[in-house]
Amino acid sequence: MCDTMIATRLATTNNIAIFGKNSDRPPNEGQHMVYFPAATHTANSPLKCTYIEIPQAQKTNAVLLSKPFWMWGAEMGVNEHGLVIGNEAVFSKIPANKKPALLGMDMLRAALERATGPREAVQVIIDLLEKFGQGGNCAQGEDLYYHNSFIIANADDAWVLETVDKHWAAKQVKDVYSISNCLTLGSEFDMASPNLVDHAVQKGFSKSKEKFHLAQDYSDFIYTTFGKGRSRRETTFCILDEQRGKVSIESMMGTLRHHKNADADPQTSITDVDVCMHAGFGPIRVSQSTASLVVYLDKNTPIMFATGTSAPCTSIFKPFWMDAASSLNLGVAPTSQADSSLYWAHEKLHRATLLNYPERIKTYAADRDEMEKRFTEGALKLHNAKASAHERADFTNQCLAESQAAEADWLKRVESVPVKKSFLHGNAWSGFNKKAGMVVKL
Repeated sequence: MCDTMIATRLATTNNIAIFGKNSDRPPNEGQHMVYFPAATHTANSPLKCTYIEIPQAQKTNAVLLSKPFWMWGAEMGVNEHGLVIGNEAVFSKIPANKKPALLGMDMLRAALERATGPREAVQVIIDLLEKFGQGGNCAQGEDLYYHNSFIIANADDAWVLETVDKHWAAKQVKDVYSISNCLTLGSEFDMASPNLVDHAVQKGFSKSKEKFHLAQDYSDFIYTTFGKGRSRRETTFCILDEQRGKVSIESMMGTLRHHKNADADPQTSITDVDVCMHAGFGPIRVSQSTASLVVYLDKNTPIMFATGTSAPCTSIFKPFWMDAASSLNLGVAPTSQADSSLYWAHEKLHRATLLNYPERIKTYAADRDEMEKRFTEGALKLHNAKASAHERADFTNQCLAESQAAEADWLKRVESVPVKKSFLHGNAWSGFNKKAGMVVKL
């Protein structure tokens, strides 16, 4: 379960587009920032994606990805041309294919590696979808199958692409848009697969071509309803709509941290899911926001603000630049087991905070905000001064080191606050921690 947003340059404070996404995945599925340089390949040589092989492109772009450790693809990322893509799981009346094919995350990475702009990226995904299909298990350590939707954007253009099996529809975004774990397009879109509407009528999903509505006709009931994609999508879209013309880097970060209650406590419900998602007890709360990304889509040099860690409310957004990515100290890739990676180092703080969220988050929230403000202002200062890639890489490495040191100190503060006992929530997290080989101080 995820949430992805775009505010085009028509909707921001300074006419620079801003993208945002929370990647919601299983709690023990480590995710990390990883850089792949531009490369030249033998045309049509086999490229092994997560499950299947496809023909490799002769040239691939440099990409910076936020990537679950076990798959070839990525949940979100940016390429050297300033193209950004984020994907969402969507569920339809046409069951997702369980046979190995391309994951939505594979198509996302392939589009970043092969396209220079949003419209071209849309076509890359469509071509791959129609030729190879989408399918296979989409999670590590559990069974999860779904179709995909995407927001695809750069400084000047943005598109939403929604798919159902090999059917699809796409619409250009004018100002603000958000997607979640639900289909959002209706009867108005700029292009679609040839038999999208006819198929819905033939299957009895739609009464007629004239009354066709993609989201109403193709959406399933169970996953779309209980995953609360529609309510989360309404939340993010309303926030963006209210901020139209005033969306900023900071406000997008705030949206990704959104909890519907100011005094949010992840222990108090087994059904509530927020934009900033925390796992808990029961089948509805099996995911958490395992990584978050905000992209300042400046036409010349985009800035990526990424957590590289779970739960944006407990994390710090750090600045990254594509042309400086090869010099970063990103650490080791995580796994499903607690290790020395950035993801798992942060999980100590995140999981300890959840043991009494209302009181424990107070011990460091102000420091988190102050540090993040310094990081953001420092990144923009370097950006505006046209600092060298070397200087910007040094700043990113400094931010990474400083944030990790701060989180180690915050963990000590958190552990000084008494634990709030919760039987169901405690049992759920005891299970997650045991599977990860992680010890959380009670």
